[in-house]
Amino acid sequence: MFTTVLIANRGEIALRVARTCRELGIRTVAVYSTADQDSAVVRFADESVHIGPAPSKASYLNIPAIIEAARRAGADAIHPGYGFLSENPDFAEVCEDEGIVFIGPPASVMQKLGDKAVARAMMVEAGLPLLPGSTQAIDTVTEAHALADEIGYPVIIKAAAGGGGRGMRIVRDSTDFARAYRETRLDAQAVFGDGRVYVERYLESARHVEIQVLADRYHSAVHLGARDCSVQRRHQKLVEESPPPGLPDSLIAEMGAAAVRATVAAGYVGAGTFEFLVDTENRYYFMEVNCRLQVEHPVTEMVTRRDLVADQLRVAAGEPLGFTQAELTGHAIECRVNAEDPARGFAPAPATVTHFAAPGGPFVRVDTHLHSGYRIPAAYDSLLAKLVVWGPDRDTAIARMHAALRELRVEGPGTATTADFLRDVLDHPLFRDGKHDTSLVGDMLFGGPQ
Repeated sequence: MFTTVLIANRGEIALRVARTCRELGIRTVAVYSTADQDSAVVRFADESVHIGPAPSKASYLNIPAIIEAARRAGADAIHPGYGFLSENPDFAEVCEDEGIVFIGPPASVMQKLGDKAVARAMMVEAGLPLLPGSTQAIDTVTEAHALADEIGYPVIIKAAAGGGGRGMRIVRDSTDFARAYRETRLDAQAVFGDGRVYVERYLESARHVEIQVLADRYHSAVHLGARDCSVQRRHQKLVEESPPPGLPDSLIAEMGAAAVRATVAAGYVGAGTFEFLVDTENRYYFMEVNCRLQVEHPVTEMVTRRDLVADQLRVAAGEPLGFTQAELTGHAIECRVNAEDPARGFAPAPATVTHFAAPGGPFVRVDTHLHSGYRIPAAYDSLLAKLVVWGPDRDTAIARMHAALRELRVEGPGTATTADFLRDVLDHPLFRDGKHDTSLVGDMLFGGPQ
């Protein structure tokens, strides 16, 4: 096992990784920007290193600064968390060159799976079903437009290097295609530094279901059940749960087997997630692979009773998985609470928290970096906390989550959170009945798809 792990991230995930490392007796090193100098992980870690000013490009995306911090601290491994450099194959390769273990898949595998168009082609070879569309990036608007007309509208144009719900546009009419294609390419270049895009059929009413996989260096892989991530706003997940309500066990088993098959074929190592769309007839289609720990991994931990960060560390250290399929028990739900104001169109609400009180009670978990006096920075993602609950059944889990959201307190001048909006989601009849899909939030806010 590792002696010292540097955590190349911030916020709740940095603190969550540090806690598991401490349980395993691993020394931790936190990195922080000027905006995060009073963050919880800075106080919690065994050592903290300042890596730059607030802008991400000068701090959390600054590979030389992070590598230098790892050298100075004597770190033998780096955990990238999620976001930032977690799916950057260049960073993984630099770590390998420096003799530092990157806690994630090999750079070569990440390079292939991180390119969404290349990943689609790989999944075709592995026998996974895909929606009609291109299996490689399309370089001209003429070619892309012709394909869209062929497969039928609506279609979605996606950035080949995209992720996190960014770099995509839905097109419902042929007359809008050329404009949407150009705008998506420009956005993809600006956000990801890569303007390549691909096109696929868009499902209006679909479930977003993902399979958690875990693989070791010895070609052994397992899946740890499925998560439903259908409650989304502008492709950003708000609520996740496991198992997905209303889907037959046989379908989840089939999707899990397909994900494991593709995991082994790709030579994947570590924790990863295969994302699928499921239509109204319970047919599933591959979307993408996330080569990292997901924000919503705690719901899987709650129903499997496994620590996925500990599993990541052991696999990265060269240990075999040591288990086959984990048994799933009960039902878990996660709500992402963001510093956003729903009354102002979900505008970010950076502020100073004068009072913070986390909910509690049986089977309630709160992953957060918040504390009274914390200044919510404007420079980063607005995620404040992840509330996660477990119950023996879905109805119990929903009631427990409702109570946890009501109990949460984030107070201070200018503070605003999405907690009350999330309670409205839980109360929606379609969600209560487990019959919701990705259009739920759009219907709630605008009376139709976003």
